[in-house]
Amino acid sequence: MAPRVTVVQLTDVTKRYQSGEGTIEALSGVDFHADRGEMVTVIGPSGSGKSTMLNVIGLLDTPTEGTVQLKRTDVTAFTEDELTEERRSVIGFVFQDFHLLPMLTATENVELPSMWDTDVDRRDRAVDLLQRVGLGDRLEHTPNELSGGQRQRVAIARALINEPDIVLADEPTGNLDRDTGETILEELTALKTNEDVAIVAVTHDDQLVEYTDRVVELVDGEVST
Repeated sequence: MAPRVTVVQLTDVTKRYQSGEGTIEALSGVDFHADRGEMVTVIGPSGSGKSTMLNVIGLLDTPTEGTVQLKRTDVTAFTEDELTEERRSVIGFVFQDFHLLPMLTATENVELPSMWDTDVDRRDRAVDLLQRVGLGDRLEHTPNELSGGQRQRVAIARALINEPDIVLADEPTGNLDRDTGETILEELTALKTNEDVAIVAVTHDDQLVEYTDRVVELVDGEVST
């Protein structure tokens, strides 16, 4: 078996925030990696640093100390424009609340992240992705005409439109009933294999752990061993 390729790696990452009461250390010396073709689940109690870690991996926040490598390139000191380009081309996001625009159809919502890419037929790819997640008969439906599980499938298709190397999922089953959540987790499991992407999911849901390849637990901003 060929060795897995690391997509993202955090090395000794610490993140501090200033607050009215002083300094809060949200992450402390975190080492983490995710490889192509695997799903890594990050668990931990509220306030443990999960969201901060996801923001650092997603290049939405920068570490106070330590380094972030994306596809073996150190992006820690990238400019905001460079980080924006990396996010657009390398990272897909799936959110708990779906974040779909209510006035757009499923197809149009999936197309959105690729609006500035003139080299591909965005609509054809959006339709193909929606068909692959079982929504070929819902292409022109708006979010309010879709169930929660269908909306999350639209969000998954949208995360794939720019052919990312890594997909970040923030509580992907948080607003779904157990059966629908299981269907979404099966979609994500197929996704990591068929698209050969890394998936990093932050969750409180024990159900997701059953589908993951590796679990990382955060406690008070540190990786628990």
